[in-house]
Amino acid sequence: MAAPRTPAPRTPAARTATDRLVESNRAYAAGFAGPGRGARPVLGVAVVTCMDARIDPHAALGLELGDCHTIRNAGGVVTDDTIRSLTISQRALGTGGIVLIHHTGCGLQSLTEDFRLDLEAEVGQRPAWAVDAFRDVDQNVRQSMRRVRSSPFLPRTDDVRGFVLDVETGLLREVAPES
Repeated sequence: MAAPRTPAPRTPAARTATDRLVESNRAYAAGFAGPGRGARPVLGVAVVTCMDARIDPHAALGLELGDCHTIRNAGGVVTDDTIRSLTISQRALGTGGIVLIHHTGCGLQSLTEDFRLDLEAEVGQRPAWAVDAFRDVDQNVRQSMRRVRSSPFLPRTDDVRGFVLDVETGLLREVAPES
């Protein structure tokens, strides 16, 4: 069996964003000393937030590397996969608190479940996942809190709080859970 070939270097004109990221990683790694910690978050908290590029959860919350687990997805909604990650975070890595952060101007507020139908028409297969689009961000935070609190897999649901991050000001606004 032949050894795998090393890809030819890209010409400057053919550089991609990923090439730039890999180059930046080399500079990062040159000065990297390691976190000096294990995989258990120092603060014992998991943060669930949107993948929106305008959100920097570590900066917004004053966190450092190793302080928390950060779980990101479209909308920051609590899906089955989010529950999976939170369950591992709590049961295997000792977290307790869960912070849910949604945000103003979320792209999921402009989508509908028709997005799945459009994908089905385009590729010939309907995605197994839901879009989880929403109109009311506060209600969506409440729904996410409810999903966390009702999960039988999460042993610690007494410290679950939900917020909306204003992407224009950077301020968090807490959302009261349903009474």
